[in-house]
Amino acid sequence: MRKNVKKYAVPMMTVALAAAFAVGASAEEKDTEKITFCLDWTPNTNHTGIYVAQAQGYYEEAGLDVEIVQPPEDGSALMCAAGQAQFAIQAQDTMAASLALDDPLGITAVAAVIQHNTSGIISRAGDGIDTPAGLTGKTYSTWESPIELAMLENVVNGDGGDFSKVTLIPNDITDEPAALAAHQTDAIWVFEGWGYINSEVEGVECDYFNFADVNPVFDYYTPVIIANNDYLESNPEQARAFMEATAKGYEYAAEHPEEAADMLIAGDNTGSLKGAEELVKKSQEFLSAKYIDDADSWGVIDADRWNAFYSWLYENDLCEKDLTGIGFSNDYLPQ
Repeated sequence: MRKNVKKYAVPMMTVALAAAFAVGASAEEKDTEKITFCLDWTPNTNHTGIYVAQAQGYYEEAGLDVEIVQPPEDGSALMCAAGQAQFAIQAQDTMAASLALDDPLGITAVAAVIQHNTSGIISRAGDGIDTPAGLTGKTYSTWESPIELAMLENVVNGDGGDFSKVTLIPNDITDEPAALAAHQTDAIWVFEGWGYINSEVEGVECDYFNFADVNPVFDYYTPVIIANNDYLESNPEQARAFMEATAKGYEYAAEHPEEAADMLIAGDNTGSLKGAEELVKKSQEFLSAKYIDDADSWGVIDADRWNAFYSWLYENDLCEKDLTGIGFSNDYLPQ
């Protein structure tokens, strides 16, 4: 009997330990919840906090397994609304169409990535388009979005120019400074932290004006993080855990721009940032000061500013519904 016990003791102990580890692994797997996060574009410095949170282990510490994915052709909002992603990147202006539908998309903005709108118009230096009125008689590359063109008309005419004398051509530009240098167009809508910074990197002298500086109502939120409404309702604590980890990522990026830029570059699996390291570093230096800016903390959406822009859309027949007071929530941010 002793020989039999000795003979089978080690194998039985091995089985028992394996079972114990299997149970432990299973428990760990149960504790880790899968989150899909859909970007709005290829990785860029608007997304840095997400990549930092992943690289620094903030999501893992929160019990989350976060997968960052590229948007489908029909956009991140539809993917999020369909429940294929719990969170995504969007913008307040593009959300308007989704929220104004007879059957609105089930999405809510749960955080502002940056506090103020940093988009505006870039042009060749010396062409006189450093103010909106200067666009009169010039060529502008457009996406033909009603909101885009209405905003442009507002600032041009409001500055004493004549929007009817702006020549509109399709915007198929991928490198704004190069297009300006080649005289393919006179003016393009860009985000200062990427398109204008890129002009400095490429050595193309450009002028720039910001929409929010011309008309404060255009200081809307772009970009924002949106979430699926059903997910928020069913998983409020998990959503808060995700947002807390994400906030830590953006807070780190605000304080450590160079290290954060390295994490973004390392985390990019699309290859889109390859060769653009200088642009990423300079862009990150710019945006790191914009993530929190004058807010008390990262992510907060000011209701007055949110509502002012949606009121403007409604009053100017750019939206069939009055969207003031809907579409956003600060409830999932760290308190």
